Amino acid sequence: MKVEQNPTLTAEQATSQFATFFVRDLFFGIEVLHVQEVLRYQEMTRVPLAPDLIEGLINLRGQIVTAIDMRRRLGLAPRHEDEVPMNMVIRSEDGAVSLLVDEIGDVLEVRQDVYEPAPENTARQLRELIAGVYKLEGKLLLVLDTEKVLQVA
Repeated sequence: MKVEQNPTLTAEQATSQFATFFVRDLFFGIEVLHVQEVLRYQEMTRVPLAPDLIEGLINLRGQIVTAIDMRRRLGLAPRHEDEVPMNMVIRSEDGAVSLLVDEIGDVLEVRQDVYEPAPENTARQLRELIAGVYKLEGKLLLVLDTEKVLQVA
């Protein structure tokens, strides 16, 4: 899931850009090319008999968008009632999908030479959803594999 590199650049010079967000204390990134937009919480319509991961549907300027709760997708405890999630709308082959996250971060440009595959000691449910990690100063940026996240069946 790494961005294609220019062969004339060294590993220290090659970079990728990620839109970042938090789910609890986990710091995630999605390649900016996959992100459509970031929104405050939107009112949702519940979908009867939908998988538990599906929070509902939002109307995004006339486009119906499925919202997936990332806490549920990661097997984490639910938000408190006073915590309002944010929407990170991503592009998929089937159209736009919203990921409900706790907090939106910044767009980061990271060097390719600090990229590593997902550590083996990562919890299985999390490891299945990340393509790898970037070691940043004081924290790890978990690169989300959006195609795997959207497999909710």
